[in-house]
Amino acid sequence: MRIDIITVHPELLSGPFSHSILKRAQERGLAEVVVHDLRPWGLGKHKQVDDYQYGGGAGMVMMVEPIYRLVQHLKSQRSYDEVLYMTPDGEPFNQQTANRLSMKENLLIICGHYKGVDQRVRDLLVTMELSIGDYVISGGELAAAVVADAVIRLIPGVLNDETSALTDTFQDGLLAPPVYTRPPEFMGHSVPEVLLSGHQAMIEQWRFEQSLQRTRERRPDLYKKFIETDHANEKH
Repeated sequence: MRIDIITVHPELLSGPFSHSILKRAQERGLAEVVVHDLRPWGLGKHKQVDDYQYGGGAGMVMMVEPIYRLVQHLKSQRSYDEVLYMTPDGEPFNQQTANRLSMKENLLIICGHYKGVDQRVRDLLVTMELSIGDYVISGGELAAAVVADAVIRLIPGVLNDETSALTDTFQDGLLAPPVYTRPPEFMGHSVPEVLLSGHQAMIEQWRFEQSLQRTRERRPDLYKKFIETDHANEKH
């Protein structure tokens, strides 16, 4: 997979892709993340990429022309399965969307900044708009990093144990159960005996019951949705 990211602040993305899982994925040739600075594609001698919004109001708007020119340049080199735009009013990003995107080959992410991008960027170029939550952050860079991380870790071979991603929170519609490691006892708190039993069927049943309980207590919306599906009936 290759993910291209367009931003006016490439330095904000220098850290997330140079450590841990994302770094290893790129070193293994399983994923490639390329960050493109929009500024050189700006207009005039000052390489302008934003301007005041029509109709007045606070905040600058990213101009359509620099973004369009850079996107067309990138499209001349490869085809993109999706052109994503990170925005608070986009489709909520969830595990199911991450799963779908992980099956793609080339993704392009446009990061908004200031007051956002000219609407014509969204009309002419974007195929999917995503939001990582009902809040506003300074720009789309951190949101793009979140999406890239969630997607890349699902690519076969990225995680040392490929079953790890399959047992993550939200993969089956439930929150993940509690997890423990050594020591077996700490300050009066012991690891549940079933996890030390070696009885895999009992362990899986315990984990499922804990997931149900945790989801019911912490995310009743997810719990309700889960029990209304055939998947819940199959588990029982």
